[in-house]
Amino acid sequence: MAEYEKHLYMIVFPINALVASQLEPEKFGEHYTMGSAKHFSGKVIFAELDINFRSDYFEIEKYLGLTVPHSDGSPKKTKFISSYNVLEHVELSAIKKLFLCTRNGKVLPIEPAEYTAYNKPGMIRIYQEIAPLETLVATTKDQRDFGKFITTETKSKGAPKIIFTQIDFNIDNFFENNRNREIFNIDLPGVNPYRFFDCITELKEKPEKTTKTISLGSLLKDISYKFLRHGFWFASGDELKFFPMPSETDLENKYYYWWKFVR
Repeated sequence: MAEYEKHLYMIVFPINALVASQLEPEKFGEHYTMGSAKHFSGKVIFAELDINFRSDYFEIEKYLGLTVPHSDGSPKKTKFISSYNVLEHVELSAIKKLFLCTRNGKVLPIEPAEYTAYNKPGMIRIYQEIAPLETLVATTKDQRDFGKFITTETKSKGAPKIIFTQIDFNIDNFFENNRNREIFNIDLPGVNPYRFFDCITELKEKPEKTTKTISLGSLLKDISYKFLRHGFWFASGDELKFFPMPSETDLENKYYYWWKFVR
């Protein structure tokens, strides 16, 4: 019978789950998006964990032991280990690589970076929390301060660990385009433009206010990967792990097989 390497994958969107598999990352993403009717139809984001990662919260050894080829010799595609409180119990150091899947199963690998993106102080940014929270937030905090705030400084709207991304949205254009209009318009699916206007206005007029919740739920189902700024951050207190999106030049030249299917 064929031998297959075993993998530990942590799905962060559209659910947060820990899964054992004998599929390589590209095949795992393809299977999860297209290969099974019981799985998700749409984009998927997952990370590969160090195969040696262990936690008392998960029965990793048990389920890895059950991740064996089928009787016909084909690999075991997915063996769920946990679908609850997963990211909270994963060490950020165990996260090796992040993968972005398109709706038709194309997979983009992203390596972690030694640096993180920074913007000028006081700039208002739009962050999409991905897991375990899914809130869309406007804030004057940069990525490091926001990650620390959500994981250690607020219990009412936070979590012990989080993954989030930044939405590439021009706030100044939004205000200019809606100047003197009775009916506001916003190029963010499912976002109430009047709520957005009020949140940004409060951040501008009240410096002591640093974060405002724009909406509950995730834009990731409906927004293109093209509209994500910088990349993805995993945060836990002062610890931050950054996975930068490749430049557009690299996407067009090195990852065209993935880029051409992004909508």
